[in-house]
Amino acid sequence: MNTPVLETALEKAERIHDADVLDAAISRVAAEINAALDGEPALFLTVMQGALPFAGQLATRVAAPLTFDYIHATRYRGATSGGELHWIKRPNVSLEGKTVLLVDDILDEGHTLAGIRDFCVEQGAVRVLIAVLCEKRHGRGAGLAADFVGVEVPDRYVFGYGMDYHEQGRNLAAIYAVDA
Repeated sequence: MNTPVLETALEKAERIHDADVLDAAISRVAAEINAALDGEPALFLTVMQGALPFAGQLATRVAAPLTFDYIHATRYRGATSGGELHWIKRPNVSLEGKTVLLVDDILDEGHTLAGIRDFCVEQGAVRVLIAVLCEKRHGRGAGLAADFVGVEVPDRYVFGYGMDYHEQGRNLAAIYAVDA
């Protein structure tokens, strides 16, 4: 099977949010997190790989004392639709008694984030706050709501700014949408 070509997808894609919109959204989310934490230390837990660009920008704007780790769990594994949650890496630090700021690229149906949030609670986190760069609002969710949302995206296949198009395009500075 041939991997779809990113350049071909970009020719057909609609740019949903450009770099300026995303930068402003990240600043707003950071301000909301700063207000919610009010100086309280937190564990900044990045969901790899998609959240990496968002997390890097967000972390520099959060004023509270942070420790860092990452978690890697996925349902997509290079596909355009999700399957069963697959754990690749769990945090190295203890979550016991901590406030966790769980940072991800997108809240779509919420199954992956719900599984990760539940894991954090099971490991003893006293509070789990969820920050996502993007959220799809479509009524098919797992009942999970993010505490902080950067931008909304349409109910289409989106990529760029951490989200991939068949493992390509995570480094794009804008978010694009194509029909799956």
